[in-house]
Amino acid sequence: MGELVKFIAKSLVDNPDAVQINEIEGEQSIIIELKVAPEDMGKVIGKQGRIAKAIRTVVKAAATKEKKRVIVEII
Repeated sequence: MGELVKFIAKSLVDNPDAVQINEIEGEQSIIIELKVAPEDMGKVIGKQGRIAKAIRTVVKAAATKEKKRVIVEII
């Protein structure tokens, strides 16, 4: 899951080297923390959070196959 988020985020930002992913795995859910450079934050969130919502939707669809619940947090 983390690799999927990392791939999407690196495609969006100007500084792909600053993209960091931290996965916290629980019993039924996985929390994925996405960190990007401050100047790229707007590109990852998008207008009114549309891009962030799209990233969460794609990851949630991938997680459904593994019967896990995934939460994507942008830090």
